[in-house]
Amino acid sequence: MQIGYVNVHVRDLERAVEFYQKSLGLELKFADKDHGYASFAAGPISLGLAVVGPDQAELAGCHTGIGFAIADLEAEHARLSELGVSFSMAPTRQPWGGFMALFADPDGNVFYLDEVSAVHG
Repeated sequence: MQIGYVNVHVRDLERAVEFYQKSLGLELKFADKDHGYASFAAGPISLGLAVVGPDQAELAGCHTGIGFAIADLEAEHARLSELGVSFSMAPTRQPWGGFMALFADPDGNVFYLDEVSAVHG
């Protein structure tokens, strides 16, 4: 058994697709506005965006626990910052040896941005 995809809840699919595609640079696999779902290639798993229903508003704007692994955290932080991506934690060395930052998508979903070489190098 292996994880094939994870879903993040969003309020506005078009806005979210634009952010994940243009700002984060993920490859869009498909988007279906009628079903309120989009899927992106994100390494060995897929990242899904699911629009919340009227009674599910609390599902969007959460700390996801999802980490994006990158080779150069400072360069990616600078690139994303220039694009207006909001960071709640700048690149910071962690006591356990990692080097990471925290950013949010337009719906307030929070993600980790981890420099892989700092953890696995």
